[in-house]
Amino acid sequence: MADDTRTNHPGWGDASLAIHAGEPVDPHTRASSPNLVMSATFAPTEVPGFSARDGHGYEGYVYARVGSPTVAQLETKLAALERAEAALCYASGVAAGHALIMGRLSAGDHIILPESSYVGIAELTRDTLPRFGVQASFADTTNPAAVAAAIRPETKMLWIESPSNPTMQVSDIRLLADLAHARGVRDVAVDSTFATPLATRPLELGADFVVHSLTKYIGGHGDAMGGAVLGRKADLAALGLETTVHFGGILSPFNAWLILRGAGTLPLRMEAHQARALAVAQHLEAHPAVKRVFYPGLPSHPQHALARAQMKNFSGMLTFQTHESGPAVAARMVERLQMVHFAVSLGHHRSLICWIGTNDINTSSFRHDGPAMTRFRDWMGDGVFRMSVGIEDAEDICADLDLCL
Repeated sequence: MADDTRTNHPGWGDASLAIHAGEPVDPHTRASSPNLVMSATFAPTEVPGFSARDGHGYEGYVYARVGSPTVAQLETKLAALERAEAALCYASGVAAGHALIMGRLSAGDHIILPESSYVGIAELTRDTLPRFGVQASFADTTNPAAVAAAIRPETKMLWIESPSNPTMQVSDIRLLADLAHARGVRDVAVDSTFATPLATRPLELGADFVVHSLTKYIGGHGDAMGGAVLGRKADLAALGLETTVHFGGILSPFNAWLILRGAGTLPLRMEAHQARALAVAQHLEAHPAVKRVFYPGLPSHPQHALARAQMKNFSGMLTFQTHESGPAVAARMVERLQMVHFAVSLGHHRSLICWIGTNDINTSSFRHDGPAMTRFRDWMGDGVFRMSVGIEDAEDICADLDLCL
């Protein structure tokens, strides 16, 4: 973790922080841009302890698994953007989620998660946690009463994802954080990857931790994987030893350097993503081949009022359903799309789209049954196209989609 108050001015706005936080002028070379420090080991200026447990208060760098300069610069920038005390970076978004969940929970603890969320976390919590004695249950986080009913005496964490992947549902972070804390839940964690710090800052709404997949909007260019956990300095200091040194899922300095470059333009890109996504969503909503569009910035979104209250930017993610069979439309997309890439992932400067079948994702990841399956199918239908709208010209994106619809 890094702490550079000279480049983390409390009065600066998002655009200034995105460019300057964590990036002071190098005192030795006077380089204006951040250095890429790839060294795996460092020559300390005093004798440190050999184990990371025994640092003797040494503030410098010893070994890159414990900390490295370029990664520390990125952590400073992320903390500034999220208005967090500290940040820890990891090799991917899933590594960050795994670190937070496994670093904070122990055998006998219980975690509540959304019924539908990012598949990496959905599968981790359904398949892996029970083997370590951590119980997970799943609730409709758009319904506070359902969350309250799921809380047990042993519940230590509530995990929220807003907007959620792939349903685009919005959860009331402040209400759920207040509810959980009042019922004795220690940690409220929010995966804010879709929203980014430019739209929602969960810590200011009462959450204890924020998780980002840096591979997505913050990196922004689809060429570097990474993840981050942000929160209170004391909590992350305790988390750091186990989850970076012992788990080992650290972020490469080269990826950190690429993500630093991307983060500098995050405010400008998010304005462009929102503008293009709204235009595409409006185009699709009026298209005769499209049955339904889910975009928080559309008045037709079931939680549009909450989105307006909680999000300063509606981001670039949307989903839509077609009257024609989804797989048939998807096959045409693979064949005909010229600009939009038929591919997974999201948050890149180029537009991406993929088909998510309801039965397929439920079988592989969510395993809903009964009322949960009914809720899921009512929202998803037979499936949705998940689209990450890039920053190309909106008219060109719409024309490309029209080749397939």
